[in-house]
Amino acid sequence: MGDAGEGLVDAQARMEERMDELARERAARGRARPRDPVAVSRVESLRLARIDLQRQADATTNPKLKAVRSQALSDLDRQLVDAQAALRLEQA
Repeated sequence: MGDAGEGLVDAQARMEERMDELARERAARGRARPRDPVAVSRVESLRLARIDLQRQADATTNPKLKAVRSQALSDLDRQLVDAQAALRLEQA
């Protein structure tokens, strides 16, 4: 029974260490500034829109439509840079 008791004590000690570690991690995350969900959503939406538009531009053969989509990609890139910069400023 002595060996089983030692194993139980060791397991409990490891469990307590892990719980302390998790508590420290939660405390560290709690000190971080929360991100604005609207700003995060905007960046993600712009990123997904760019992926979709890039896919469309790659499949386009009409030169005029290709130019329009290229311009739209440039505009999306500008908006994405601005949104990401705003998100970084918010966290600083």
